[in-house]
Amino acid sequence: MNLFLTLCLILIVPLTNAQPSPGYWPSSKFKTIDFYQAYRNLWGPQHQKVEQNSLTIWLDRNSGSGFKSKSAYRSGYFGAAIKLQPGYTAGVITSFYLSNNEAHPGNHDEVDIEFLGTTPGKPYTLQTNVYVRGSGDGQRLIGREVQFNLWFDPTANYHYYAILWTPNDIIFFVDDIPIRRYQRKIDSTFPLRPMWVYGSIWDASSWATEDGKYKADYNYQPFIGRYNNFKLSGCTENAPASCRPVSGSPNPSGGLSTQQYVAMQWAQKYMVYDYCRDSKRDHSPTPECYAN
Repeated sequence: MNLFLTLCLILIVPLTNAQPSPGYWPSSKFKTIDFYQAYRNLWGPQHQKVEQNSLTIWLDRNSGSGFKSKSAYRSGYFGAAIKLQPGYTAGVITSFYLSNNEAHPGNHDEVDIEFLGTTPGKPYTLQTNVYVRGSGDGQRLIGREVQFNLWFDPTANYHYYAILWTPNDIIFFVDDIPIRRYQRKIDSTFPLRPMWVYGSIWDASSWATEDGKYKADYNYQPFIGRYNNFKLSGCTENAPASCRPVSGSPNPSGGLSTQQYVAMQWAQKYMVYDYCRDSKRDHSPTPECYAN
């Protein structure tokens, strides 16, 4: 970050804990699309329902459910409003993510928004993650997790979550506030192959809640995830070379504006884990933590 931007941040960072305006709302730049226009059921069709373009998926002891975009993309803006289930949801993950696992099994790329279930009285954890060329497979688990406890109750209302993926960076948004920017500092640590868009609800009892301390309890079934206001815009894998990546800022060339950086700095007060700051981890497989 250059000196001018640093000085701007110091001067305009809000002096209160009030949610700042990002000054730009990417979600308003893309039209809402019909679920079936862009997506299809991937698994658990009996645990998936679409009514008035709102999707409900649920997990019980028999199955969870997932959906997948009809096209793969090489860049784009992908978002949905999501409402989570209150109460006991330990072990359950509700997700919205990009992946090419089916095209490259054992050697895939992935960009995740995952809500890690919890126990009553404790907040949901929103986990963002990036896997590159199989770093999330088998024994070669190299996650790039950054986690947040949100500044609102994600079970009370729908909130908007989105991933912007361009050739230069990945930006995660919550209600149009950027919470994390993952830049292409080194080609080997950035996903460059086409990916599909997915969503799912599933049982991850072995690790999802406090490292697996609390498991999914099917006495509380069904566990429900609700999605609506789907937005998807980008360059498909077969789009012509003239297709330009969309932007998530007032700058058509991408990145973030100064006001968006301020909002991101505010949101990161709610960060509870950053893989780059974890002194217990070996950072040799994650050189982007040190790249300028």
